[in-house]
Amino acid sequence: MTQESTQNTDLQAWWSSLDFAHKNQYDLNEKNEIVLKPHAGFKETIIGEVPQEQPDTYIKLLQDKYTEVSGKLDELKQEWEKEGDKLNLYGKVERLKEYLKHAAAIGDFHQLYDEVVSMDKVLGGLIEENYTKKVALAEKAESLSEAVDFKQTTEEYKQLIEDWKAIGYVDKKRSDDLWSRIEQARDKFYERKQEHHEDVKMEMMQNLDLKMEVVDKAEQLAGSEDWKETTQQLKDLMEKWKSIGHTMHDKNEELWQRFQAANNAFFEKKRAHFEVIEKEQEANYEAKEKLVAQAEEIKDSEDWGETSKKYTELMDEWKKIGRVSREKSDEIWSRFNAARDHFFGRKREHTQAFKLTLEDNYAQKLALLKRAEDLQESTQWREATEEINELMTEWKKIGPVPRKHSDEIWERFIGARKKFFARKDANREKRKKQYEQRSKQRVQQTGSFIQKLEEELKEEEEKLVDFNEGLKNITPGLKEEELREHLTKLIAETEKKIEHKKEKLTDASKQLEELEAKEKAKEEEKEQKEEQ
Repeated sequence: MTQESTQNTDLQAWWSSLDFAHKNQYDLNEKNEIVLKPHAGFKETIIGEVPQEQPDTYIKLLQDKYTEVSGKLDELKQEWEKEGDKLNLYGKVERLKEYLKHAAAIGDFHQLYDEVVSMDKVLGGLIEENYTKKVALAEKAESLSEAVDFKQTTEEYKQLIEDWKAIGYVDKKRSDDLWSRIEQARDKFYERKQEHHEDVKMEMMQNLDLKMEVVDKAEQLAGSEDWKETTQQLKDLMEKWKSIGHTMHDKNEELWQRFQAANNAFFEKKRAHFEVIEKEQEANYEAKEKLVAQAEEIKDSEDWGETSKKYTELMDEWKKIGRVSREKSDEIWSRFNAARDHFFGRKREHTQAFKLTLEDNYAQKLALLKRAEDLQESTQWREATEEINELMTEWKKIGPVPRKHSDEIWERFIGARKKFFARKDANREKRKKQYEQRSKQRVQQTGSFIQKLEEELKEEEEKLVDFNEGLKNITPGLKEEELREHLTKLIAETEKKIEHKKEKLTDASKQLEELEAKEKAKEEEKEQKEEQ
C-alpha cells in the first residue's frame, strides 16, 4: 500500500470515529474533501480538503467559522423583522443564498437553508403582488391613450409613472413587457397631443407646461442634501428652461421667480453645509493621524491575538471619526492601511485561519458578483443604481480574496457595473435625441403652415383685383345698383380676410425664426463640443 493510500485510509478512519454536532449533514469523499449534502434546493457543496496534519484543528476552525456564517443570517433576520417593505431586502437575500453556496464552515447549514428559502418564498409572493399592480397600471395607460383632455391626461400619465416607480421589484422580463405597453400607450397619446398643438397659443401653453415641470422639479430638489447629484440636476434644469421657449409673460415671470428661489435655497444650504464639513474634516484628519501613529507603533508586534484586537478597535474608531478632505484621504488611509497590512501580512504566515478568511471573502464577493451580474440588464435605473453602489461599498469592506481569483472576479464585477451604467447613459441619450427630433418636426410643420398661408393670401389678393375691375366696369341698367352693392361688400370682406391672413403670416414667420434660431444654437453648441 502506497503512502498516499495509507494517509487516505487514516483520514477515512479518523472521519468515521469523529463525532460532532450535525455531522449527519456531511460526508468525507475519496479525495478527503468534506462535502455538505444537498438540501432545500441547494446543491451539494465541497467545504474543503482536510489537511493530513492536524485535521482536528481544521475541523475546529471550520466550526468556529460557522458562527460568522450564521451571524450573517441573524443580521438579515433582524433587518427582516424591522423592514416594512421586505422587497428592499431582495438583493441581500439573493446575496446570502449565493454566499451559503460557497461558505467554508461546518454547522447546521440545513437549518440556515430552510430559513433563507422561507424568506425567498415571502419575497416571491410580494413580487407577484407588485406584478398585479403593474398590470393594472399598464391597462390604465392603454385606456388613457385615446383621451381628449390633454392637460389632465398628461398629469395622469405623470402620476402613473410615479405609481410605477413606487411599486417595487418585479423580475426584469415581465416588468420590461409591461413597461413597453405603457411606453407604447404614452407615445400614442403624446403623438395625438402634438398634432393638436398647431398654433402659437397652444405652443405657448405647451411651453408653460414644460416650465411648470421644471419649477416643480426644482422645488422638489430645493431640500435635497445629495449635493453632487442635485447640483447637476439643477444645472440640467436651467439648460432645459433656456431651451423651452416663450410663454405668457406674467406666468413666465412668476415661474422664473419660483425657479430662482428654489435654486438659491439649495445652493445656500450647500455652501453652509460644506463650510461645516471642511471644519469637521480637518478635525477628523487630526484624529486619524493619532490612530495612524498607534497603528504604525504596533505593526511589528508578534502578540497576534491582542494586536489583532487592537487593530479592530483602531478600525472601529476610524469608522466613527468620519471623512477627511479628498486630497488628504488617500494619503492618511494608505498609511493606516499600510500599517495594518504589514501586521496582518506577517500574521498570515503563522495562521491557517487566514487562508479560511481569504476563502470566506471570496465566497462573499462571489455573492456580490452574482447580484451585480443579475442587475446589469435592469431598467429600474434608480433602484438598480442604489443597489449597485451598495454592492461596491460592500465589496470594498470585505477585504482580499485568494490571488488566483482576485483579478477575474473584480473584472467581472466592474464589467457588470460598467455595462449597467453604459446602458443607463445610452437610455438618457436616447431620450435627448427624441426631444431634438420633435423640435425639428415643429420647424417643418411651421414652415408648411407658412407656405399654405402665403398661397391663400395670394389667392385672396387675386380675387380683390378681379372684384375692383368688376366694380369699375359695371354696365348701366336695372341691376346696376344691386351689382355695385354686392361687389362693394365682396371687396370689404376680401380686404378683411387679407389683413387677417397677413397677421397670421407675421406671427407664424416670427415663430419659425425663433425655432430655427434654437436649432442653429444647438448645432453650434454641438460643433463646439466636437472641436474640443
